[in-house]
Amino acid sequence: MEKAGRGGDGAPRGPVLHIVVVGFHHKKGCQVEFSYPPLIPADGHDSHTLPEEWKYLPFLALPDGAHNYQEDTVFFHLPPRNGNGATVYGISCYRQIEAKALKVRQADITRETVQKSVCVLSKLPLYGLLQAKLQLITHAYFEEKDFSQISILKELYEHMNSSLGGTSLEGSQVYLGLSPRDLVLHFRHKVLILFKLILLEKKVLFYISPVNKLVGALMTVLSLFPGMIEHGLSDCSQYRPRKSMSEDGGLQENNPPAYDFVSASVSGISNTNLGIVKKVMAGNHGGDAAIKTKEPLFQVDNNSKGQEPNDTNQYLKPPSRPSPESSESDWETLDPSVLEDPNLKEREQLGLDQTNLFPKDSVPSESPPITVQPQANTGQVVLIPGLISGLEEDQYGMPLAIFTKGYLCLPYMALQQHHLLSDVTVRGFVAGATNILFRQQKHLSDAIVEVEEALIQIHDPELRKLLNPTTADLRFADYLVKHVTENRDDVFLDGTGWEGGDEWIRAQFAVYIHALLAATLQLDNEKILSDYGTTFVTAWKNTHNYRVWNSNKHPALAEINPNHPFQGQYSVADMKLRFSHSVQNSERGKKIGNVMVTTSRNVVQTGKAVGQSVGGAFSSAKTAMSSWLSTFTNSTPHSLTEPSDGKP
Repeated sequence: MEKAGRGGDGAPRGPVLHIVVVGFHHKKGCQVEFSYPPLIPADGHDSHTLPEEWKYLPFLALPDGAHNYQEDTVFFHLPPRNGNGATVYGISCYRQIEAKALKVRQADITRETVQKSVCVLSKLPLYGLLQAKLQLITHAYFEEKDFSQISILKELYEHMNSSLGGTSLEGSQVYLGLSPRDLVLHFRHKVLILFKLILLEKKVLFYISPVNKLVGALMTVLSLFPGMIEHGLSDCSQYRPRKSMSEDGGLQENNPPAYDFVSASVSGISNTNLGIVKKVMAGNHGGDAAIKTKEPLFQVDNNSKGQEPNDTNQYLKPPSRPSPESSESDWETLDPSVLEDPNLKEREQLGLDQTNLFPKDSVPSESPPITVQPQANTGQVVLIPGLISGLEEDQYGMPLAIFTKGYLCLPYMALQQHHLLSDVTVRGFVAGATNILFRQQKHLSDAIVEVEEALIQIHDPELRKLLNPTTADLRFADYLVKHVTENRDDVFLDGTGWEGGDEWIRAQFAVYIHALLAATLQLDNEKILSDYGTTFVTAWKNTHNYRVWNSNKHPALAEINPNHPFQGQYSVADMKLRFSHSVQNSERGKKIGNVMVTTSRNVVQTGKAVGQSVGGAFSSAKTAMSSWLSTFTNSTPHSLTEPSDGKP
């Protein structure tokens, strides 16, 4: 078989970048023990040195608390090297073995057990597919009982790149191991709450141990978003590791992140003399062009966004540390007058000479923004209408640009990454953690998802109201739950049909998000949007992902029915669904529910004590009451957890 692992220029021809072994040293802690090809080309395969961007790799591959489990699996994301390129997807298989079972025991093995992880670092998000292959090799590697036998790892690298070299990101293999069906069975009606939380770009923390349950639940939720796993995560881990506590003040001195663009709203920098502008092509994500300036440069009050400047000679200064409250669209848009080009022919071809259509002192805010975007391999800056997500989109604009511009997706977070939760350059995150310290820092997140108990703790009362499901949403969630649980008792039919299966569930969420997007484009759409939640839609329209989507045209949505898939007249069934939901969602309702369950239990015990003298009539009453109670305890579990006494 031809070795397809590396091309003639030394670059990997397949999706796998490195095979890495991480071990736990009794004095040094977690460290890289082997890498193929070497993580740093000038070093050897056994070098412990790490690229600065990947300094957290050992702690991600060998998770916190791993010693409590014989084996585990971790999905994690690493930032690109040198600020260029896309997310690096990591899959790690952890195992531990008793030291006395080893055939060859190195001198530095002083503990009773040996803990190691074998990792694959990939350019493609093939989580389940790579995990399946990696688990087999990890098992074989440990069965050797001699960790110096690394030939099997080199063969793994060559085999993966040869077998996955032509792998497409379309198809079911992308979703291998991610089961929305299991997610709905576990979270039931709360799945839609998770979906909307991420649409709003909130800070969402998943919590459970071991890690394989954590990353499985988190990535399965993301798989409900059309195209998200395939093409929506390429910009989801753009962060810089912290060298020391004193580094915060100069985070962007070297290799500035992609969002350090010179930017402002159109009306905010009209008639502005911009001075000297220097284009820089290096040190940005994916080769995107950034606009850098020679000193001295721009200064402007950040509070003047969207208003006319008092001084026409004010300058704009790129924010050194963008605040979480800052408008993300302001990070990437430019006033047309900033980049006036004497070559008007090119401007006319692109249809962008609308800058003269409006008076300089009155530019409508709804005009489409203009984005600086380089042409591939040319370094030429062209003007393109609309915000550019940088993602590979379909005809409907999917995937949404959620995980861009500082909104992170970290399926597993090591304790060493805790500072990212409060980093001002991180505007939000969907992250997973197994360490209880993350869960205790409740003020650093908007919602904590306790996977084991299927609970969603939302601290802000306003956000809870925002996410309170509408009647149509409750019907949609109930429809999913009923179809998933329908054939569950039949071992032969369970999970085999289209309806209620994994692909069917993803299709339902695709219909939901397409209809929601189409509804936002309708005129006089208040009644249509009320089925999705008017306050929710209003909040969503202010998010970065919606503004990017709305700034571009998607003609295919004209064929989509904008009405909620489960719109309709309010019925008795809806009253029962709503009442059940309300009972389960308030503290008072939970107390009433508990009293009712206790009463039912006492009734049963009393019935046994009374015996058969009153038997028939009493038994009928007991059955009727139990049936009535079951409608509240089983049909619709609670979707949101309200902290008792107003405290999270």
